[in-house]
Amino acid sequence: MADGTNVGVVSLREALQQARDADLDLVEISSAGNLSVCKVLDYGKYKYELQKRKNEAKKKQKIVEVKELKLTPMIDTHDFEVKLKSARRFLEDGNKVKFTLKFRGREMSYQDQGLDVLNRIKEELATLGKVEQEPKLEGKSMGMLIGPVSSK
Repeated sequence: MADGTNVGVVSLREALQQARDADLDLVEISSAGNLSVCKVLDYGKYKYELQKRKNEAKKKQKIVEVKELKLTPMIDTHDFEVKLKSARRFLEDGNKVKFTLKFRGREMSYQDQGLDVLNRIKEELATLGKVEQEPKLEGKSMGMLIGPVSSK
């Protein structure tokens, strides 16, 4: 009924009559095969409540961004530490970090050094993040993606 009490199994005609008597709508909540579960309620209010729940759930979810840090294969130790500090901050905030290693000119012959830099990053950030995309050469750059470790 309109007050929320369970009436039980009722014919469609009888349910519609009860809804008309209460000056409300008959709303199908779920249908399982032969029988349908319906409620007598104000449809406008029902839609408003659904939208309100949907918006509340949307507020609580975290949007994960991909932050990019650019490096070179001949990176200095201080610069490396600064990039690592930024990556730690991004991972702690729950964002993914993409490392892009650019090779310019003759640096293409030092791909093994570039791979070593990315492997050092992988080792340093092992506690905060997991590698989602292994280091891969794409044209004149090498990339790697690290995502945050879920703390659940």
